[in-house]
Amino acid sequence: MYKRLAPSMAALQCFEAAARHLSFTRAAEELHLTQSAVSKQVAQLEEMLRHHLFHRIRRRLQLTPAGELYLAEVDKILTQVDISSRYILSYGGETEVLRVATQPTFGARWLIPNLKGFGKRFPNIHLDIRSELEPFDLLKAKADVVFFFGQGSWPGAICTKLFEEDVVPVCSPDVLANRSIKSAADLTDLVLLQCTSRPEAWHEWFLEQDLHTENSYHGPRFDTFYMCIRAAQAGCGVALVPKFLVEDEIAEKKLAVAWDYSVRSTGSHFMACAEHAAEIPKVGNFVEWILQQAKLGKHEL
Repeated sequence: MYKRLAPSMAALQCFEAAARHLSFTRAAEELHLTQSAVSKQVAQLEEMLRHHLFHRIRRRLQLTPAGELYLAEVDKILTQVDISSRYILSYGGETEVLRVATQPTFGARWLIPNLKGFGKRFPNIHLDIRSELEPFDLLKAKADVVFFFGQGSWPGAICTKLFEEDVVPVCSPDVLANRSIKSAADLTDLVLLQCTSRPEAWHEWFLEQDLHTENSYHGPRFDTFYMCIRAAQAGCGVALVPKFLVEDEIAEKKLAVAWDYSVRSTGSHFMACAEHAAEIPKVGNFVEWILQQAKLGKHEL
């Protein structure tokens, strides 16, 4: 039967403090223990790990190579325990934490602006929002609500469609200042900025116009639409991005539409929560708020 190798929290705290101060005495003062108690905890830890964590040299401590490696791991453990404990302090009772996961650009450009007023309407719900670049399992993501782009199929989750999107090619107005774009094919002479999450985007955009080019997959590749947009603004090339993400830049003439032809993306933007979480009040309030914001917006539901 598998048995966990699990040192006590007290032993980890004593080791971390002693390693930070390189002194059992100062570690004891910080932890309000005796010097012998700290020394004993560290000795028991070394016995369990079968490695010396410190060299004792003339009443001075020095971390061994094993001690340096273990300190890095223990720091992670203690930090996570601190974060988790503070999270629980803010959970339950009159205040609840709602954990939200979103793709970076969607979160910054659409979600956050549409959260204005949520805190005033629901003062007892504290939002904890983080970005996710890679696809992940909702049930294991430690998130109550997630936003994603796709087909709206997620086992064990209730997926609600928010809106569809059209993609358009945009670039800095300076790129077009001394260049005449008379057809979509002319864009192949420019640098085509690629987004990692949509590798087929340029190919499909050209194909919709019965154009075939070997350049549709060529060009610098970026992790997020935000970086593609910034690269386009900087004059690095043309980015094919969802129009709703760049409406402000186009209106402010920070970006220009390189060729006025938009293509409807094959997926849509969705909001999802686990089936078992749908009836939780904080989740229901958030979902209702987001749906209302989506209906008030310009996007098709």
